[in-house]
Amino acid sequence: MAQSPAASAAHPAPIVTLTVNPALDVSTTTETVMPEHKMRCGPSRVDPGGGGVNVSRVIERLGGHSTAIYAVGGATGQAYRQLLEAEGIIGRAIPIAQSTRENITIDETSTGKQFRFVLQGPSLTEPEWRQCLLATEAAMHLGGYVVPSGSLAPGMPDDFYARVARRARELGVRCVVDASGAALAEAVDEGVFLVKPSGRELGELVGAPTLTIDEKVEAARELVGRGRVEIVALTLGGDGAVLVTAEGATRLASPLITVRSTVGAGDSFLGAMVLRLAQGHDLATALRGGVAAGAATATTEATELCHRDDVERFERQLAYD
Repeated sequence: MAQSPAASAAHPAPIVTLTVNPALDVSTTTETVMPEHKMRCGPSRVDPGGGGVNVSRVIERLGGHSTAIYAVGGATGQAYRQLLEAEGIIGRAIPIAQSTRENITIDETSTGKQFRFVLQGPSLTEPEWRQCLLATEAAMHLGGYVVPSGSLAPGMPDDFYARVARRARELGVRCVVDASGAALAEAVDEGVFLVKPSGRELGELVGAPTLTIDEKVEAARELVGRGRVEIVALTLGGDGAVLVTAEGATRLASPLITVRSTVGAGDSFLGAMVLRLAQGHDLATALRGGVAAGAATATTEATELCHRDDVERFERQLAYD
């Protein structure tokens, strides 16, 4: 699906994100993590997390706009909504019966290690996940983008993202999927515009969990060659990213940074990349934006996301490297 010639920085194509299993991200520090002891912690922060929502938050920070569809419930869900509204995120909250989950990130100051506790989250009933699907469909616009991202909630069918992709194709919308496991495999089988797997997620998708970087690129080429994915944006952490299309592969190294936390770096990569595409930029520019945003997020503490000044500085640096 070709980029819309009408899209521009002034009039970007519309973007919709979908998060069916969001989480309140709680982060703090302690000197040493040890069993059976009270661990006194430093100051804590709370952020509204989850793949699609983080994509929307990054788009907003970079001066763009999107519509965020997300499922929330209970007291944690109410707190989640308030945090998003405080950031100016426009969207629609789909109410669910069970409470929104929390994730916990603890930085051990004595070693620099980071511990992440990812909770399972609430189960969604069929009426609830179907409402998420209907709300996403209603928000889509011809020539725009839809970004279903993050884990599926318990109770949801593995082909949920594939259903989003099918409806997006029928409506002339580019579907960008960031998922793993069966949810990613089903979406790829349905056919999507772009997928953003990590090296591990790509290895799981092709049934070869241990791959060299060259083997990962070749696996991405084969994925595109099947004709079900137009673009694979393969993220490689500190090694940058590789963009694979039918025309070839482009690798871009990450700028040299001091990594403080990689939480949200992949979501930041995707948010910046989709925004640049929606603004009418070419794939090379979009890739620079993605790598810059991922690196900028990695320089922040705990669950904090990137800042616009840092992203734009890294984009300029990457353009001249």
